[in-house]
Amino acid sequence: MTDTIRPRRSALYMPASNAKAIEKARSLNCDTVILDLEDAVAPDAKDMARTQAVEALRAGGFGRREMVIRCNGLDTPWGADDLAAAAQAGPDAILVPKVNSADDVAAYDRAIQAAPAHTRLWAMIETSHALFALKDIAEAASTSRMTAWVMGTNDLAKEMRFRQTPGREPFHAALSMSVAAARMAGLVILDGVYNGIDDEPGFEAICEQGVDFGFDGKTLIHPKQVDICNRVFSPSAGEVAWSKAVMAAFNLPENAGKGAIRVEGRMAELLHLTQARQLVALADAIAAADSSLSGAA
Repeated sequence: MTDTIRPRRSALYMPASNAKAIEKARSLNCDTVILDLEDAVAPDAKDMARTQAVEALRAGGFGRREMVIRCNGLDTPWGADDLAAAAQAGPDAILVPKVNSADDVAAYDRAIQAAPAHTRLWAMIETSHALFALKDIAEAASTSRMTAWVMGTNDLAKEMRFRQTPGREPFHAALSMSVAAARMAGLVILDGVYNGIDDEPGFEAICEQGVDFGFDGKTLIHPKQVDICNRVFSPSAGEVAWSKAVMAAFNLPENAGKGAIRVEGRMAELLHLTQARQLVALADAIAAADSSLSGAA
């Protein structure tokens, strides 16, 4: 399946067992709402969370926000029922945990085959097995609904037994290789969560690092993280201006057919033109999305 350009700067997990949290999500400035049936929900609340997630989607009221349901795995007592209910509810995407192989992608794809055509499959990359199968998992996008990956950095840290340092040095290899594999297959990829809810400087620094790594956005655990995340993952005014200058320069008759030109004292190649078009398209999509949310607030 293909996917259009849309902002995914901020993807906020909301426990589907918490009706107040679901209602609050209707007014938050996040790009994506993930109604969570998995980690954020206790075992004795799983059935209730599933029912509330489905009811919330049917009720609507989320505006242009992308709606995602994170299900429990097929290897759990709740996974099959979660996937069947999510498929019937028809969210924008269904997020599945601990994908270790292309076979896992195929199994989840079969489990949601009754979902509407617009419903995509998103996969969590959060295990050591997945890190050694990134290429195969990414290539499974060509034969499935899968269009996005989400990094599960807490699960990776638990499994690999490393410390979550301020600069995330132990994660660097996993993060960069995951981004590379996702881009190879044309997938969206979102960075993992930041656990320091009250550490705004630390959170902003990690968001900046996520942009540096090439992520499209970041998953969040608290509404107070949304505004910082949106700002950092939005192209800056300077980046937009430079991109528009590159596009304009390549459109000049005297530059027709050239592979490299000089723009405002800097070299710009055709690859920079491609990047410029992508960035301007994203900036335009962000402007339209933010305007839509402001109007709905």
